[in-house]
Amino acid sequence: MRVSFQGGAGFQLAGIVDLPNIAPKGMAVFAHCFTCTKDIKVVVRLSRGLAEHGFGVLRFDFTGLGDSLGDFSLTNFSTNQADLQAAISYCASEFQPPQILIGHSFGGACALSIAGQLSNVLGIVTLASPSDTQHLAALLKRKNPAIEQFGSGSVTIGGRNYTITRQMLEDFQRFDLALELSRLEKPVTLFHSPVDETLGFDHALRLYGLLTQRPNNGFQASSTNLICLPGADHLLANNPKDLIFVTDTIAAWFNRLI
Repeated sequence: MRVSFQGGAGFQLAGIVDLPNIAPKGMAVFAHCFTCTKDIKVVVRLSRGLAEHGFGVLRFDFTGLGDSLGDFSLTNFSTNQADLQAAISYCASEFQPPQILIGHSFGGACALSIAGQLSNVLGIVTLASPSDTQHLAALLKRKNPAIEQFGSGSVTIGGRNYTITRQMLEDFQRFDLALELSRLEKPVTLFHSPVDETLGFDHALRLYGLLTQRPNNGFQASSTNLICLPGADHLLANNPKDLIFVTDTIAAWFNRLI
């Protein structure tokens, strides 16, 4: 089912809701990776697979990407958070409040960053996600130093050119994901490949540590699972069995949570 709703920056965002043939046992909202869309293989297959398990999933395009309106160069992590909040509100008003958030790569960081504020969210799933937002700013600066020098520059990602702006990098650099993770008490399941070519496994280990080791800060440790995907690539595209395993595992965990 194709849907649209107003995003956090005021632009219409495009989404698709994958639903089972019966009333869904629960709902999830899926946040895609940086410069990806709701239509990449990992997002589509997981969403449809969860629908076959009886769950509904709203997947959507962030501002300026895919079928959504807006200028991608004017977005940043803060606008991603606002877009995800808008998607969650839309899901709650039109279907039911989502019980889990799913995020791939940078979308996983976004899901983790806001989950603690959402009383209806019971758990978060991340796929190949980073442990901070600063690493992406550093990567983009290395790809094109003109971004910092002149305020914007073109960067090729996945064979496509994107305009990246200084304000985007500054927003990435400002956000303290580690602080948010140290306060997150909800259950989390982390999927990551030890040979991820885009985002090293050290990010998964740091996420696990931040979620489970609390330096007497008054917050309970998150019940976190770290599941390794041996030989898998960042987009989970090379081996079809990876997506089957991840989908079945998420569905089993979702059933347990609700």
